[in-house]
Amino acid sequence: MRVELNYGKGKLPVDLPDDWDVEVIGKKPMPALADPGAAVAEALASPVGVAPLVEAARGCRSACILICDITRPVPNGLLLPEMVRQLLAAGVPADGITVLVATGLHRPNEGDELAEVVGDPWVMETVIVANHFARDTDAHVDLGVTSTRGTRVLIDRRFVEADLRIATGLVEPHFMAGYSGGRKVIAPGIAGKETITTFHSARFMEDPNAANCVLDGNPLHEEQLEIVKLVGGALALNTVIDEDRRLCFVNYGEIVDSHLQAVDFIRGYAEIPVAERFQTIVTSAAGYPLDKTYYQTVKGMVGPIDILAPGGDLVIVSACEEGMGSPEFVDAQRRLVDLGPDAFLEQISAKSHADIDEWQTEMQLKPMRIGSIHLYSEGLAQGDRALTGVNVVGSVDEAVQASVARSGDRRVAVIPEGPYVVPRYHEAA
Repeated sequence: MRVELNYGKGKLPVDLPDDWDVEVIGKKPMPALADPGAAVAEALASPVGVAPLVEAARGCRSACILICDITRPVPNGLLLPEMVRQLLAAGVPADGITVLVATGLHRPNEGDELAEVVGDPWVMETVIVANHFARDTDAHVDLGVTSTRGTRVLIDRRFVEADLRIATGLVEPHFMAGYSGGRKVIAPGIAGKETITTFHSARFMEDPNAANCVLDGNPLHEEQLEIVKLVGGALALNTVIDEDRRLCFVNYGEIVDSHLQAVDFIRGYAEIPVAERFQTIVTSAAGYPLDKTYYQTVKGMVGPIDILAPGGDLVIVSACEEGMGSPEFVDAQRRLVDLGPDAFLEQISAKSHADIDEWQTEMQLKPMRIGSIHLYSEGLAQGDRALTGVNVVGSVDEAVQASVARSGDRRVAVIPEGPYVVPRYHEAA
């Protein structure tokens, strides 16, 4: 039996014996929209809880549209031209429209990469396109602190002071915030360093509700909702795509309600009930662009933990064409390797603010507590492999064979799309 895993810009084939009991876990079939461009225009004209975009934009002298960075395959080339055309038609001047890349604490997207993210040369030539820089404190407005957990809220000035504020994004499972998109594009997307490092600290991350597909009681989600209120509200254009990156859902409206509507749509496809736990799981980091770094690969490790049997093996593939990720993440991984998981967690739990990107290392602890992680990657330099803190393998087929031989259990779960699919363990009736 041959299965194909998302890997880089292509697929990685894995051959498994025919006499094994292999369960391929993917999204339920999701109908693609027949005319995506018309669907976007219709969404902007028929919003959730607010006036159509053209009406809302009349009289505005400025608008800020947030877009996700290179790590998210949002169809911006489909969304932005229609939005910009409607803003211009409503009288918003071109030099008053800013498309702002919500980088969080990731690196900026520049040059050809920025053009790829925006997806349309006319938009690049017509309006202002810029990156968010979380470390530039002066570029943010201080909105005070949240009432529930005391997070200091710093948000990019270009968004806060715009007459019209719109977030765009992809709604999919997220291993910390429950679901991506909507309010998450504001924080951490265009939040300042102090804000991000506060609600990515261990007191948030170690909460059991800071998990895939969980919104109720999720401390990150709750903090994000309060930040939206402190900003003064916002609008959102939300999208859902299938595993072939086709647009399957789009809506527009008030940021909280429209985002929840998109979450309700994707839940039925991305959360998959599974009646057993597996000694062997094979998954991916979702392919390009998410698997450009080992940093993002951690999401694929966390995705299937609910169906990983204690002491089992999780085999994950990730191209990692850009290597490990940021220098700060490398430092966190080095501390994990040097200290060990328990001492690493103890060290970070005492801090009010996380070090940059160490939260991803902290999330890696979750699958490590359950079983063993095995990574296949052609992009990591030899010296970086030890810093992963996992077993780096030269062959997926051999790693899976070894796992089955060790456990004696021929049941294998395969998740080709990685973290975009979240299996949920449910005991069979």
